[in-house]
Amino acid sequence: MIILGYFLSSIMGLVLGSIGAGGSILILPILVYFIGISPTLSTSYSLIIVGFTALVGSLNYIKNKQINFSVALIFAVPSLITVYMTRRYFLPIFPDNINLYNILITKDLFIMTLFSLLMIASALLMINSRVNKASSEINKRKLLKNIIIIFEGIAVGFFTGIIGAGGGFLIIPALVVFSGLDMKTAVGSSLFIIFLKSFFGFVGDYQSGVIIDIDILLGILCFTIVGMVLGLSISKNIKSNILKQCFGWFTLFVAAFIIIKEILI
Repeated sequence: MIILGYFLSSIMGLVLGSIGAGGSILILPILVYFIGISPTLSTSYSLIIVGFTALVGSLNYIKNKQINFSVALIFAVPSLITVYMTRRYFLPIFPDNINLYNILITKDLFIMTLFSLLMIASALLMINSRVNKASSEINKRKLLKNIIIIFEGIAVGFFTGIIGAGGGFLIIPALVVFSGLDMKTAVGSSLFIIFLKSFFGFVGDYQSGVIIDIDILLGILCFTIVGMVLGLSISKNIKSNILKQCFGWFTLFVAAFIIIKEILI
């Protein structure tokens, strides 16, 4: 199962390299279902793996001038602060079990359920192209647009801080819808934001005493980087609209799988 997990990690890198998101969508289920790591600890591995892979991928977009640094920083700064505070202070005190109306909800189940619900919302946002048209008036008002981006950054920082995801499946819709970026620029900007945010998130983990198995981490990183290189090559030959639709449907599919696995089975 671990060997299969490593192979799937290369697929994760390919997805992250080609559409700038979906890495954490894949790596969390891989770590939980194939490597055998608990969902809570898997969120820490996810931050490092996705963050480092995003760094490698963003270098190519920087070279091709496909990163909007001004928008990325407006989004990233509040997100960095929020994800650090979430990982450093909120998550360590979050109860392992929640009793809701005599229904016992474990911390791991809560994380996976929240993860899948956020994915569904993100997928529907990207699949529904009318949202982009509706946002055109917002994009004409710079101050309002920036305020929305800041609040998006805070929200993404908090939720991805809980689930340990890079957050590309939430960042890209925000950049496309509220910033008016084309898909490929949003992909590059997303990778840059993911790298910064994942780094700060893991700093919070390290300070709270999280312990990582270096051998497993390095094994997964090697495979994800190979997949990332392949994904970057593929993305050069795919149109932005096709990437957006593939991203949306892919996210929806994985979300449905997690819900069936965690809740229905």
